[in-house]
Amino acid sequence: MTNDNTQSKKILVVDDEKHILHVVSLKLKNAGYQVITAGDGEEGYETACEETPDLIITDFQMPYMTGMEMSHELQKTEETREIPILMLTARGYALTEEDLAAVNIKHSISKPFSPRELLDCVKESLAA
Repeated sequence: MTNDNTQSKKILVVDDEKHILHVVSLKLKNAGYQVITAGDGEEGYETACEETPDLIITDFQMPYMTGMEMSHELQKTEETREIPILMLTARGYALTEEDLAAVNIKHSISKPFSPRELLDCVKESLAA
């Protein structure tokens, strides 16, 4: 089910919950993507700057630097400014359209989420 376009796409997954990192990484790898991970926003920011992924999936609430803070930092750098971001949020927490547009967040996905929904958002974001 993989194609050459999928194989060449590198996705950074940033979450402080190890089971979320594992599940999301496994789903993405099974769909044919290259996956790199980080355990918090600071590590995610450093990894994004070093690896320049095609897409970032990040949790909103993390220690050291939130997903939103990391997204704002990425906007300040030419190399990372255009990277699309998918934001995972706790149930009931909503980001405004302004929040999303200000930092290149393509989708906000509430936890718990369906793996199919996540993959659909990944495909859509990478195709844009």
